[in-house]
Amino acid sequence: MPPLTSNTLTPPRSANARRRLLQLLVVTASSWGLGGPVALAQPAASGASSEPLQQLRIGYQKSAANLVIVKQSGWLEKRFPNTKIGWIEFPAGPQLLEALSVGSLEFGLTGDSPPVFAQAAGKELVYVGAEPSKPDSSAVLVLKDSPLKSLADLKGRKIALQKGSSAHYLLVRAVEKAGLQWNDIQPAYLAPADARAAFERGSVDAWAIWDPFYAATELAIQPRALTTGRGLSGNNSFYLASKPFAEKHAEVIAALFEELTRADRLVQQDRAAAIKLIADFSGLDAGIVSLFLQRRPPSPVGPIQPATVTDQQRVADAFHKLGLIPKPVQVARIVWRPDTRLAAAKP
Repeated sequence: MPPLTSNTLTPPRSANARRRLLQLLVVTASSWGLGGPVALAQPAASGASSEPLQQLRIGYQKSAANLVIVKQSGWLEKRFPNTKIGWIEFPAGPQLLEALSVGSLEFGLTGDSPPVFAQAAGKELVYVGAEPSKPDSSAVLVLKDSPLKSLADLKGRKIALQKGSSAHYLLVRAVEKAGLQWNDIQPAYLAPADARAAFERGSVDAWAIWDPFYAATELAIQPRALTTGRGLSGNNSFYLASKPFAEKHAEVIAALFEELTRADRLVQQDRAAAIKLIADFSGLDAGIVSLFLQRRPPSPVGPIQPATVTDQQRVADAFHKLGLIPKPVQVARIVWRPDTRLAAAKP
């Protein structure tokens, strides 16, 4: 799809902006192989803000391949020279969404679990987009000489994970598959860097983690994977935004989708160039980047489809059933749709 005709973030007339966004969403949905119509409202004649966007602050993690490529390529800065583009790195999704909820970001990417915890805590944010699932990009690891051979062997063991991360849901499902209860294990809530240190020195028995931390550890010390996400967790990636940003700047979201999908095309068509961009930014060895990209399917960015909402609701229900979030949440209530007023974003 050709770029927007304007080089600024001053929105075009509302109806035109909404028509453009709907066209983009339909095209992106098609690229996902989704045959049905996109469940979006028709363009309205009014309702969008005509004020220019002065700044766009984007939260990302090392695992956010598309965002990292867009950042390193400078595509947004070239496309929107009159807007200050800020890029802020976070170690994991929960920290990113906390920043988003307090107004320090407009847009960011996380895995499946962080938005559930944020919604349950009453944080103001909305889902605006998603990438296809990546079940092979996360795993429950043990050291290569560990006596643990199966998921059932996790009983009574200490397992490192980032609380509220995609690895949290993977571990919930792994424990369930093993026929265990959550209180049969000892979760050790640690950020990825601290978790790896604890894992390598044997202070924990296992580690639930995602790429590129998974790939880096795999190449460094050859751990064993008791399971990946396959058959347990789709490991979905979601783009989230502040509610005011989403409501006022639909055309900016359309532009972001375009550039992020452009980044994914680079990953698919010129893997060497993509690896270099990500490695140069992250400081990761090219072999690590190559491995985690191999586990990542084509990942164009598009609207959240009904099946993905249903899948995400399962994540929310699982956490509530275990008492890991304080109250039930309805994911669909904070899924943004162009030209529709969100229901009150309350759990």
